[in-house]
Amino acid sequence: MYIAIEGAIGVGKTTLARLLQLVFEAELLLEVFEENPFLSDFYVDRERYAFQTQIFFLLSRYHQQRCVISDFLAANGTLLADYTFEKDALFARINLKSDELDIYYRVHEALAEKVVVPDLIVYLQANSDTLMQRISLRDRSYERNMERTYIDELNQAYDDFFADHVNRRSPVLAIDTNNLDYVHIDNDLKFVENRIRQTLHLAPYQAELPLASSKQAGQENWRD
Repeated sequence: MYIAIEGAIGVGKTTLARLLQLVFEAELLLEVFEENPFLSDFYVDRERYAFQTQIFFLLSRYHQQRCVISDFLAANGTLLADYTFEKDALFARINLKSDELDIYYRVHEALAEKVVVPDLIVYLQANSDTLMQRISLRDRSYERNMERTYIDELNQAYDDFFADHVNRRSPVLAIDTNNLDYVHIDNDLKFVENRIRQTLHLAPYQAELPLASSKQAGQENWRD
């Protein structure tokens, strides 16, 4: 079983993946973004460093997924990741233009055919205000110049991307995290776990948790 957690910058993907690793007794695959030598410059001058940043991420993510996912699944049977390979193209659509975008798509399309797709994508949603607050709280040096307009654009791109049913290769479970605190509130984490188990028909799970009655609004289970 392969579960990938997705969402815009600052939504809490890695935090949730680490917490669910214990719950599902899974292997953990985390995105390696600190090693991108262009990232800090990209946040200062997006137009100048966009292509270098995207190509580095694309090849790095491909190498990580090709080398790790099959081995993890064979050894353990359950894998949790805090990103998907396909999301890289989402960022490219925002950051690249004309010939650079065409070149990127050709490379991405060729590599994507060789990547294992998740059994479920958990799409974490939050409004831009919430994302900016979380980004500020974690205080990564290269994110201090993050523009609100970029987060708005990225947030909308994620919603559009995961609303596209035609090109979906994996089922998507969307969860609104604006009012969730699964780090400090056990019931919030249990709520997310239960939604995943429901979607995958993975026992044990409850038909509906008490928490769901107050937080279900705005959450959808999108499938192919």
